[in-house]
Amino acid sequence: MTKVVVCWSDISGYMAACWRSLAALPEIELFIIAFQARTQTVFSDELMKDIPCRLLDIQERDDRGLIEQLISDLKPDVLVVCGWFHTPYRQLAFSPRFQNLKFIMCMDTPWWGSWKQYLTPLLLRSYLQRMAYVVVNGERSWQYARRLGIPANNISSLGMCGVDYQNLSPLLPERNQSPWPRSFLFVGRYSQEKGIDTLVAAYQQYRLQVTDPWQLVCCGKGGLESQLANQLGIDNRGFLQPDELRAVWLQAGAFLLPSRFDPWPLALVEAAAAGLPIICTQVCGSSVEVIRSGYNGITIPVDDVDALTQALLTVHDRYDDLSLWGKRAQQHAEPYSAQQWAERWVRIVKSVNLTQVAT
Repeated sequence: MTKVVVCWSDISGYMAACWRSLAALPEIELFIIAFQARTQTVFSDELMKDIPCRLLDIQERDDRGLIEQLISDLKPDVLVVCGWFHTPYRQLAFSPRFQNLKFIMCMDTPWWGSWKQYLTPLLLRSYLQRMAYVVVNGERSWQYARRLGIPANNISSLGMCGVDYQNLSPLLPERNQSPWPRSFLFVGRYSQEKGIDTLVAAYQQYRLQVTDPWQLVCCGKGGLESQLANQLGIDNRGFLQPDELRAVWLQAGAFLLPSRFDPWPLALVEAAAAGLPIICTQVCGSSVEVIRSGYNGITIPVDDVDALTQALLTVHDRYDDLSLWGKRAQQHAEPYSAQQWAERWVRIVKSVNLTQVAT
């Protein structure tokens, strides 16, 4: 059995499902060190029930000594770290305590060609050299990992995150037992980067062009929540825990995500797993793997109210095709099930455990 410690940021429903699946496999002894939720997506600590873990409060997450001691006491064979954004996690790679430890880095940042990204390989060279393997989300992040100097045979583009496909996939046949819902759904932060203003403007234009407009249900929270208030046809449900969201997925007819920046949105993959057609912008990283425009959803340019309005009208008019589109979307989401995620991680950990430690 291989002992694996994961140093993560905020917990989430989808990662809890993945970790639970991995912890259930006999080849791995898993322990999670992660942040207690404090951001706009406040997932309940109950999500981590039955998963071996230590959740760090706001002070503890910056306590390098505490984090090092926790890991040292656990004596792992492999340490998984999430990117390089959190300094105490990044410094673990240089701790004398862990010079014989195998490191795996996860990252979902896509390659955009910004000047900061050109500098990253220089600034992080010694840190990246400590990584025995890098696990990314999708093709766009794979491209960035290669530009960081990571050898192609040390990168997995299918494995950083998965979704609770086992719980979500039965929603499609359940939805098909009744007339397909005439309702749009948005799940995400109410923020500028999620394109909330574009969403509201396009939805209102859509309403003016049909005689029987569908409702828009929004689930989330954030600084732009006021933009949803007093908008005809918009039902703001607020932030919901994963078990509360299940009924919302079931009652939706299509999923919307008009983001301005979204490295690899898991809500999009969850929507596909639930069997929903999807409208999203081209910057949504997970659309590369999951969405085929005109086949199981529609991809549109960023910041284009007219394009989003037209996409809403297309879905509205192609009502009879939505069940088929949902089935196709679900097929593209299946490789990201928590169970398949866990099996991939067993293979990754076994391969890493056979490599020499970088020095």
